[in-house]
Amino acid sequence: MTVFAERRSRVLSALGAEGALLVPAAPELFIGGDTDVRYVPAADLYYLTGYTEPEAVLVLCPSAEQAFTLFVRPRDPERERWTGVRGGVESARAAFGADAAHPIGELAQRLPVLIAGASVLHAPLRSERPEVDAAIGAALSAARRASPRTGLGVRGITDAGVLLGPLRVRKDAHEIEALRAAADITVCAFEEAARAVRGASHEYVVEATIEHAFRSRGASGPAFPTIAAAGTNATVLHYTANDAPLAAGDLLLVDAGARARMYCADITRTFPVAGRFTTVQRAVYDIVLATRDAAVASARAGRTIADLEDAALRVLAGGMVELGLLNGTVERIIEEREYRRYLPHRLSHWLGLDVHDAGDYVRGSAPIPLESGMVLTVEPGLYVPAADTDAPAHLRGIGVRLEDDVLVTDGEPDVLSARLAIRPEEVEALVGR
Repeated sequence: MTVFAERRSRVLSALGAEGALLVPAAPELFIGGDTDVRYVPAADLYYLTGYTEPEAVLVLCPSAEQAFTLFVRPRDPERERWTGVRGGVESARAAFGADAAHPIGELAQRLPVLIAGASVLHAPLRSERPEVDAAIGAALSAARRASPRTGLGVRGITDAGVLLGPLRVRKDAHEIEALRAAADITVCAFEEAARAVRGASHEYVVEATIEHAFRSRGASGPAFPTIAAAGTNATVLHYTANDAPLAAGDLLLVDAGARARMYCADITRTFPVAGRFTTVQRAVYDIVLATRDAAVASARAGRTIADLEDAALRVLAGGMVELGLLNGTVERIIEEREYRRYLPHRLSHWLGLDVHDAGDYVRGSAPIPLESGMVLTVEPGLYVPAADTDAPAHLRGIGVRLEDDVLVTDGEPDVLSARLAIRPEEVEALVGR
């Protein structure tokens, strides 16, 4: 709780006397109307409180009599028989340190008073919880009505991410420890999956192997839907059907990550199903690997993700020319973004409580410099659709992606997933072992 209190203290300082922050819990999801999907707490709410129950709302307001208020589900013995014990209002104060706590049903009534001394409210522009959006709207209306008489009241609303993003993008020691744990579990899961590839009949066998390994090592489950894409399926960027058979000559692209202690890993490897890369597969793989190496080497404090992508794209564009996929100079291919024909996605994103974590990549028109404590992915790929008749026939249907999780430090980049085989000889030795 000390860690969460320190984070709230930083936010309260950033809000100043005229600011207020409202952070709602994520809505619950259901299948068929009444079957609960396993709940994943909202990242911003967890970051500031550690609270993990649905329906909660956090309000931080330095000008309020009690600066830290939680609105939570009250105790309900009948509902608890079905969905588990609730902490209730008492727990919000005793266990989570709230200055004040109230039933969630009182949000609309109490919010105008809580934020009466603020002139700017930081809140999600759309919370996906209609009752919360309605309470915010009612509080803003009340402030407009009161303002001519009091000279006070909220006059503007700003996306909460503007305030919280810069804080969340730099990880503290506790977050880095959790991210290492998530990466370690994911590496172990990939090693188990690689050993299972040669004996697997379908993509879903590999998916099941990975997700079993996540849970058996203490993760809460996958951080996102696991991708196990064989053959031409690997050219579909977010393929998740995972139901195709594995053929001996295929590549199998696996993109997966464990969620451990609320933090996410995100790793990709591409395995030869038969245990050996063909000459053509190896040529594509080597280019993607060289691109990955260039990107990782650029993940240093003081540089930017734009620098990382520029260094990597020069390698990748040159490789595309070598393979006969593109023609012309590397400079022209990058300037005209022609490489996007075979690499439609960016090469990196922030990683943390969310897979695509909070934090901007540019400030104004300038890329944000990397700082020690930032954690990002490096994920180059090369995908040649089977239907691309402009590509050399022997390359069609090949998809390769390699992804690692990287911690920026004051020195060399710290690859959290470095233990997982990535050199082609290492990968071949691991598959089916």
